[in-house]
Amino acid sequence: MSEASSTKPTSNAALRSLASPREVLSRNLALGALIALFALCLLWELWLAPTGHGTLAIKALPLLAPIAGLWRYRLYTFRWLSLLVWLYFLEGAVRATSERNTAGAWLAGLEVLLSLLIFVACALHVRLRLTAAKTA
Repeated sequence: MSEASSTKPTSNAALRSLASPREVLSRNLALGALIALFALCLLWELWLAPTGHGTLAIKALPLLAPIAGLWRYRLYTFRWLSLLVWLYFLEGAVRATSERNTAGAWLAGLEVLLSLLIFVACALHVRLRLTAAKTA
């Protein structure tokens, strides 16, 4: 038996077991901004500029779901998070233009910025992963 026939062929999955540095960076940006947006939503509604009895803090709960998927580099999570984050962008844009107090307007602007950062990081990550899959 020759040496060439005894080696196992490598699969694409085995070749793509490690993330590239750009994929790690985009994942870390998305994860960091997601955690920051979660903290902002909680702090905003419970302590910094609460409206009502703090019941709007429940809006932060959907942001907990994608954390594990981002940590594990799940491509599907990056895709649906890039769509979900537009709800937070819209809320921030509306509240930034309609808040009467200055603190609420600044917090809404921060929510818009974090939402955009999450979207860009997710879109970049998906593009990097799909390009790498095509070349492999």
